[in-house]
This record gives sequence, structure tokens and C-alpha cells, in this order.
Amino acid sequence: MDVGVVVTVRLIRSFEQRNFRPVVFQQVCLEQTAQDFMRSVRDDIVSRPGLPPPFRKYGYDTMKIIHQAHGAKTNELVMSLYDDENLILQDDQTLRAAGVANETEVGFFREEDYVVYKANPKSTW
Repeated sequence: MDVGVVVTVRLIRSFEQRNFRPVVFQQVCLEQTAQDFMRSVRDDIVSRPGLPPPFRKYGYDTMKIIHQAHGAKTNELVMSLYDDENLILQDDQTLRAAGVANETEVGFFREEDYVVYKANPKSTW
């Protein structure tokens, strides 16, 4: 069992405005499904101190691996728009099977927002 695995979740409210907040989760079990992890993150952020209200109740429904420890980082400021088929976590897949490991950073966002942004990736700031 992987007690002590650390995963950073980047809560993405707006791709265009680059509006996101990283939240660190410790002691994440890699044997849970992506769906279970998303549910526990949603439950946690509702009452997490220091997190602005707009981030707490947003309709997050999709996770994508952004960066893994000791790996190359993307030049995109919010999240890479490539390799979705390999990096977007499938609901019934375990975190381990999806490629999540210690010190992985994942984006948590609304799929609809991502699709719109990906079709026209322009920033508005």
C-alpha cells in the first residue's frame, strides 16, 4: 500500500484567464479509482481553509496529469493541450493504472471548459 503518496491537484476555474489554485493532498492511495479520488477532492475543497469561494463549488468533472516528478514540464501556463488519450484519467481506472505516482500534479477542471479552450486556445489577460 502506498501510504504517504503526495498528489498536487491544480483546481482550474478558467483556462483563458489562467485562473487556477494548486492544492496538495497527502497520503493518497493509488489503488482508488479516479472517480473516487475526484469525489474525495470535491468533498475536501468545500471546506478547505484559504481556498477562495469560487474554487470551492465549481463543477469540476475531469482530471488530467500535468506533470510527474523528475519529468519534463510543459510550456503551457495552465495545462498541456496534448496527449489527452493517455493523460486524462478514466473514471473506473485506478490512479496507479492511470500513471499517477508520488509527487504527480493533476489538473481538475470542467471538461466542457477544456473542450472550448482547446478549440481556441487564447488567453484573455
